Amino acid sequence: MANGIQRVVPLSPAVLAILLSLAEGDKHGYAMMKDARAPRGGGIAMGPGTLYGSVDRMIRDGLVEESDKQDDERRRYYRLTTQGRAVLAAELGRLDAAVTSARSLGLLPNGGRS
Repeated sequence: MANGIQRVVPLSPAVLAILLSLAEGDKHGYAMMKDARAPRGGGIAMGPGTLYGSVDRMIRDGLVEESDKQDDERRRYYRLTTQGRAVLAAELGRLDAAVTSARSLGLLPNGGRS
């Protein structure tokens, strides 16, 4: 599993935003795009092409899978796999180390919090 993680980390901003969104639970595409636009999702504006292109690659990489959740036959829901959670944790650890380093160098105003 570690080799698979090294193959996909670091993540693109869109993939990180999608994984963060799905960490809360099963979601459909529009909900993931909305989450990504929010500050906690990285403030990433992505259209359907970017979203579904990323989701297709993430399915191939074993990070995401289609969920069996249904509330509308037109919507497909997706969820994180165990591998997806591991990749998300690795990426968040990588980003945390970078922020810790920047903070120790005095590069972040207000101790890194705005």
